[in-house]
Amino acid sequence: MRPLKLRDVTIPNRLWMSPMAQYSAGPDGRPTDWHLVHYGARATGGVGLIMVEATAVGPAHRTTSADLGIWNKEQAAAHRHLTSFIAGRGAVPAVQLLAAGRKSSHQVPWEGKGQNGAVRVADGGWETFGPSAVPFGDLSVPREAGQADIDEAVEAFARATRLSHQAGYQAVEIHAAHGYLLHQFLSPLANHRTDDYGGSLQNRMRLPLRVARAVREAFPAEKPVFVRITATDWIAGGITVNEATAFAKELAAAGIDLLDVSSGGAVQDREARTPAQDGVHVPYADTLKKATGLAVTPVGPVGDLSQVGELVAGGRADAALIGRALLRDPYLVLHGRSDDEMSWPRQYRRAL
Repeated sequence: MRPLKLRDVTIPNRLWMSPMAQYSAGPDGRPTDWHLVHYGARATGGVGLIMVEATAVGPAHRTTSADLGIWNKEQAAAHRHLTSFIAGRGAVPAVQLLAAGRKSSHQVPWEGKGQNGAVRVADGGWETFGPSAVPFGDLSVPREAGQADIDEAVEAFARATRLSHQAGYQAVEIHAAHGYLLHQFLSPLANHRTDDYGGSLQNRMRLPLRVARAVREAFPAEKPVFVRITATDWIAGGITVNEATAFAKELAAAGIDLLDVSSGGAVQDREARTPAQDGVHVPYADTLKKATGLAVTPVGPVGDLSQVGELVAGGRADAALIGRALLRDPYLVLHGRSDDEMSWPRQYRRAL
């Protein structure tokens, strides 16, 4: 597949790695050898862009104490080891920036109740906050964010963006989906405010758009900024595709370069579950692409890699973010190529 150029960054192909949390950082939030091997293998395996997992913009913005972070220079320096290896294998290093909001201070997925298990302050957790004092499932009731919290979140994203540049990332993605802080402000399911940050769509977009503008200003003009956007909450009273379209148009005006289109996560799966079907987000990505003119990539399962080529050729998407299939096979992209063994690393060609 042909390369894709976004600003001055050229991505060698349209098969990209989706950000998937590993919950394997050290207590300091820095990448470990696990991350180097995990991401390095996929870069070696021919993926065009490696989107490093949701990385917290501040200690209170983590989902768990094992999250990656990028809120200080020491973390940025540790990330540079990772980005250098990824770039050295020919892939573009990118990072997803996260503020968790009310979906914060919970257990890692394989312990206790996992992401539904709150970690209280007395047990090593931290105070959570969100747009309103409305909990997510069984997690702690968040404190309603004040103006100082909102302003701090904007600055935290800007600081993390500057550090991401220093760390060698060639693209950053703002996580505004899956029920995390920016999605919480967008969705009436979590946002019950009556001030300038709640009520109308214009008000609910205020914080995410402030973050988008701050991130765009903080990142070099030659590098692209993505946003993971929610197309629908899959439940009455939540975000609709019409609201997502209005938000996407505002993101385009703010200088965002690509929409990473997903859905769901505002409430627990038992209340509203995203349909488990191949290409579930392709129609939404197509809609947002036509409405904004931005590059788009749908999240979620794709039946086989040939479908990605068809989507790109048909103008419905510009790339595909591959998730669990790359967890199963880090060399998925190489296996899917029709050319000869020269696509593989020379160290492995004796096996072909």
